[in-house]
Amino acid sequence: MPVTSDYKSILKMNKIVDLNCDMGEGLSNDALLMPLISSANIACGYHAGDEESMKLTIELALKYQVAIGAHPGFNDKVNFGRIEMPISLPQLFDLITDQIFILQKIAAGFGEKLHHIKPHGALYNMAARDASLARTIAAAVRSVDANFILYGLSGSYLISEATALKLATASETFADRTYQLDGSLTPRSLPGALIENTKDSLQQVLQMINEKNVTTISGAIIPIKADTICIHGDGTHAVAFASQIRKTLVENNITIQTI
Repeated sequence: MPVTSDYKSILKMNKIVDLNCDMGEGLSNDALLMPLISSANIACGYHAGDEESMKLTIELALKYQVAIGAHPGFNDKVNFGRIEMPISLPQLFDLITDQIFILQKIAAGFGEKLHHIKPHGALYNMAARDASLARTIAAAVRSVDANFILYGLSGSYLISEATALKLATASETFADRTYQLDGSLTPRSLPGALIENTKDSLQQVLQMINEKNVTTISGAIIPIKADTICIHGDGTHAVAFASQIRKTLVENNITIQTI
C-alpha cells in the first residue's frame, strides 16, 4: 500500500523523547523505575556502586530492553560525587576512561555494549560550563569508542565540544529542575531549584518537547533542545512521578524511545 501524504504528515509530526535515570547508586527503587525509562546511566563504582550493583543493574536493564550507559563521577563516595573539586585535564581523561572500561567489561560479560556516557553530579555541572573540561570528557569518551553518545546539559559545552569532536550527543533536560536565563540549572543551594509540584513538572516537560523552549525561574522563555529527559530516582515520590511523566507523554502522542 502506498504511503499517503497524510500519513507522511503524521509521521513527521510524531515526537520522540528518551527518558533516562541514574541507576545502581544504592537506591531501593531501581527495579520499579527501570520499566518506566528507556536509558539507564549506571554508576561505575567511584561516586556510588560496586561490581555487584553494576551486574544487577545491567541485568535489570536487559530485562526491560533499556539502553545501558556509563555514569562516571568523581571518586568521592562520601559526598556522592556532588562536591566540586579541582582536577587536571589528564586526570579527568583517566577518570572518565577508567570508569567506562569498568562498566564496559561487565557489560561484555553479558554480551552487551554500552550505548552512552553521562557524567555525574558535580563533574557534569563543571563540564557544562567549562569548555576545556567538556572537551576532555568528550575526547576520553571518543577514545574508548567513537560510537558512544555523550549525554549532556542542553545548550552547554558538553554538547558543543562533543559535537566539535564529531561525537554523537543527546541534549538533556530536566523534569524537576528550574532553569536560569543562560540555560543552566538553578543551583540546588538556591531557593526554587527543584520543581516539587507534579503538575508544574509535567507542564515543563511538555513545553520543552512541544514548544522547544522552557520558562526560566525569572519568567523569561528561552530555547531548549530536549533529546532526553532526566528523571531523578532519589525523590520521595520518584516512582509515582516517573509513572506520571510516562503516562502524560503517551497521552500526548510522544513516543518514549532511546536515542
